[in-house]
Amino acid sequence: MAYILTNGIKMYYEVHGEGPPLLLIMGITAPGAVWEKHLNYWKSFFKCIVADNRGVGNSDKPPGPYSTEQMAEDYHGLLEALQVSKVRVVGVSMGSTIAMQLCLRHPDEVSSMVLMCPWARCDRMARSIFEHMIAIKGKLTPAEFARYIQLLIFHKSSWDHDDVYQEMIDGRLAAQEDESPQPFHALEAQAIACMEHDVLSQLPNIFQTCLILGGKADIFTPEWMAREVAAAIPGSDLHLYDHSGHAFHWENLDDFNRRVKDWLLHH
Repeated sequence: MAYILTNGIKMYYEVHGEGPPLLLIMGITAPGAVWEKHLNYWKSFFKCIVADNRGVGNSDKPPGPYSTEQMAEDYHGLLEALQVSKVRVVGVSMGSTIAMQLCLRHPDEVSSMVLMCPWARCDRMARSIFEHMIAIKGKLTPAEFARYIQLLIFHKSSWDHDDVYQEMIDGRLAAQEDESPQPFHALEAQAIACMEHDVLSQLPNIFQTCLILGGKADIFTPEWMAREVAAAIPGSDLHLYDHSGHAFHWENLDDFNRRVKDWLLHH
């Protein structure tokens, strides 16, 4: 297991594949291992750098508060330790907010970005979702909390698909049996970081090429959020998947993996 000390924490990371460096930043509650279905494809084209965010997985879980700026500095330290001076970045959900901050704070480090289900600011509905997530974290079993997250991220078509639904059941069982689940304080700190992320006025300063992706039926980070980010970043590309939720990247796995690979190889 590989760790580096960065920004006051011990951060767990893995490197897979060969080629141009590609940094993958995961979302709230999830460790870097959740990239598996994409990593297994992209590692044939890129040197993929995957880490566990502050507060989850094998990385340190210090007391809050956390911020997206702070987590971006965690990744800046990781890149420095790995002697990576320029990197493509793919961030999903909270990971997209960290990617934006990394780009804004260290623009020379980022060559291009793919922002999946991103937001530049939270409205009242978004804040309420994160507040509710905090409120129920300590009241549900790990399996039931996993079911709640599944309700937020999967489109009806996934629930209706027997194989995908079985994967959801397996995921709940794995959450229940996890020997080191995310502690309440770390989930709370990540959720507050998500709520406080507000960079809409700064996004026009991003000069890197960006691809914005989302699901048209996303109830967690709705379509308007992706459109707002795309409209604010000059020259960005936007693609929204029909009949897809927050987990559009799994619900359109083959198209998503190829689309991102092809775009990154040209940017």
